[in-house]
Amino acid sequence: MAKQAGPLKYQGTLGDIRHFKIKGLPGHYAGLVGGPSGEQVKTASEFERTRENMNEFSGCASAGKSIRVGLSQLMKQMSDPQLTGRLTAIMKKINLEDQTEARGYRAILISTQKQHLTGLAFNRNVSFDSIFSAPFTLVNNTERNGASFTVPAFNPMSFVNSPAGATHFRLINAISVISDFAYNSNSGNYEPIEPALNEVSDVAYSDYLDLGTKINVATEVTSILPGSPAMNENVSVLNCIGIEFYQQVGANYYLFNSGNALKIQNIF
Repeated sequence: MAKQAGPLKYQGTLGDIRHFKIKGLPGHYAGLVGGPSGEQVKTASEFERTRENMNEFSGCASAGKSIRVGLSQLMKQMSDPQLTGRLTAIMKKINLEDQTEARGYRAILISTQKQHLTGLAFNRNVSFDSIFSAPFTLVNNTERNGASFTVPAFNPMSFVNSPAGATHFRLINAISVISDFAYNSNSGNYEPIEPALNEVSDVAYSDYLDLGTKINVATEVTSILPGSPAMNENVSVLNCIGIEFYQQVGANYYLFNSGNALKIQNIF
């Protein structure tokens, strides 16, 4: 793919060349117009593998979207522009592990392939581990509908790498349910096996903690799914931990747009 290096910047088609931007990447890009028609892709025998890949890709995109929807209140300040693509790619890895269904209709069994999502940083440019290094424990209850994030007494000046100008921070403990996905031949789409549980979530925050003051007591942040629903083998609970930074002005706390971090620490 060509990348435009000159001063002339435009989008659209000029002759046989189309010009476009790619979200999250600098510069302008160009490629030749052409390729098979939509009808060829849908019906021609030589595109059977393409149709299989498109079908599974659509399902993987839907599964990745469910993670973003379940944690939607955190996505604006915690994600990078490529998160959607990265989640879809992870779901495709999980999709390829299914050996029970025919190609093009393989299930997305997150419950059996949790290792692909564990440790995911929602913003690949900001690592939670590099921002927050204090010891902590993360424990879920036996019903799998709640979890506690506990940090013993610590000094933020030694264990928190804060952005310039920040005066306070909050710790985050978020849990969100993601269902396994399977192809529904009646609807012609991939759908969550447990739609009533899929995307159910809870996000809990600590108090505003002063970056310049030693915290002498343990900080515990507990999340409980609304209604305390019963989990089953078709769902996984993503346990995410994070940190947000603020600047205090008078009685108000203003959230920073940068320096915040969120990761999937555990899946149960």
